[in-house]
Amino acid sequence: SRRAMGRAMGLAGVLVGLFLVPAVLVSTSLRHGAPRAEPAPEPAERELGSGAVPEDSLWPLPQWLRTSRRQLQLAPARFQLVHGAGSSAGPACGLLQDAFRRYYEYMFGQSRRRRGRRPLGARAEPELSQLQVVIESRDPGCHSYPHLASNEAYHLTVTEPVAVLKANEVWGALRGLETFSQLVHEDDYGSFLVNESEIDDFPRFAHRGILLDTSRHYLPLKSILTNLDAMAFNKFNVLHWHIVDDQSFPYQSIYFPELSDKGAYSYNHVYTPTDVRLVIEYARLRGIRVIPEFDTPGHTQSWGKGQKGLLTPCYSGEQPTGSFGPVNPILNTTYNFMTKFFKEISSVFPDAYIHLGGDEVNFDCWKSNPEVKEFMKKQGFGIDYAKLESYYIQKILNIVSSYDKGYMVWQEVFDNKAQLKPETVVQVWMENNYAHELSSVTGAGFTAILAAPWYLDYISYGQDWKKYYSVEPLNFPGSEKQKKLLIGGEACLWGEFVDATNLTPRLWPRASAVGERLWSSRNVTNLQDAYKRLTNHRCRML
Repeated sequence: SRRAMGRAMGLAGVLVGLFLVPAVLVSTSLRHGAPRAEPAPEPAERELGSGAVPEDSLWPLPQWLRTSRRQLQLAPARFQLVHGAGSSAGPACGLLQDAFRRYYEYMFGQSRRRRGRRPLGARAEPELSQLQVVIESRDPGCHSYPHLASNEAYHLTVTEPVAVLKANEVWGALRGLETFSQLVHEDDYGSFLVNESEIDDFPRFAHRGILLDTSRHYLPLKSILTNLDAMAFNKFNVLHWHIVDDQSFPYQSIYFPELSDKGAYSYNHVYTPTDVRLVIEYARLRGIRVIPEFDTPGHTQSWGKGQKGLLTPCYSGEQPTGSFGPVNPILNTTYNFMTKFFKEISSVFPDAYIHLGGDEVNFDCWKSNPEVKEFMKKQGFGIDYAKLESYYIQKILNIVSSYDKGYMVWQEVFDNKAQLKPETVVQVWMENNYAHELSSVTGAGFTAILAAPWYLDYISYGQDWKKYYSVEPLNFPGSEKQKKLLIGGEACLWGEFVDATNLTPRLWPRASAVGERLWSSRNVTNLQDAYKRLTNHRCRML
């Protein structure tokens, strides 16, 4: 449809998507946003008039929806998105003003300029003149950053002559604007219509994330921003930015510029402080948190290029081989560097959490190094190198805590029995028996995030979105208290075989399946219904 053109998701992505994604799709084809103390949500309800259009394309499906066959017409030249009476937000709320402009374009695209004040013509439908947005909380949140306990609930009523969108905070209003834009559809004659509807909606899980890896392949700023738009279309609220790794160090540090000078692929393949601020603000305006990941002590080869003495020298017998292993955990200089580095990261990234990695640490180099072996003896670690890893992680956790930041870690940090603060968030990624891991993590009282069944870099022939859609995150052994500790999940797109040319069509609409699983009610599981809606949603995203 012409309306679909309003959502330009980057020319390369669209062009590739037009050819690839139909094959991918057709052949692959906490209540109120806070940690969930409230009662379990009612099952999603739909009371639909037969022949009504919008329910065929809403994604993710709202918690409760009633729509009728009665249609209202929207005239692009007259329709307005406005602040409603009694709203705690007004024209000074830049976040909502920006959203009003954005969603007007999504709904009508070039229509206003193409047709001007087109008469309503032969259609007899009454006109919808406004969507009034009312923020009910005393502090609407216009100038703050979204966080884990942000309220994303909203109530939308579409009736003649004005539609009303009520939300406690701006974050709920953003989600409701997305839903309203999905209800508006264009008929074959160029008229814009919306069915009279009432929607009550809120997310099932508070943490709904996408992991992007910018180290294996550098992703240009435009690719990251395009995917933040796509995340908003699917009501995701966390960008987990796996910004550096073995292969390259594109983050341009203010304190340690030589890290990217020597560790990035080139001077062009860096994220400057201005770039990082832009990503964070672009995300904030869409209700998306940016959680950076600086993974240590493994996955750090690129760090060593610009920070001599940081990595452990590997030995063959008595002689250094000239190669290096993980971060050297036995030197004071290591912790002096990390203290300064994480002080910078804590001030550059406003989110309350930093992801500290801690996965896949290879112990061979540590085992070969005579100084490390001596240190192990002195500490009484014997030959248990997991204890050395935990010793290192412990120190990093203490450094980060001293800057009033919470932290996320990969599951190995928990598995290796590091002393974790009670508020640590553990991300479960190993597909093998992840239900048991969730049970262990939550059984120990830790908050968990599930990623294991949603590694989207693994591609296969056929409709693999169904596999991601059919996961039930709470299918693990444990008490109700344990289930409440699973705060959400992430779809991860690791970058070994992904760059700007194939990022968009590989991630979308496959990640949309994860988006609905994390937002909608537990009982929304019908694959035929999902397929119909996802097909329409994909066209809308292009």
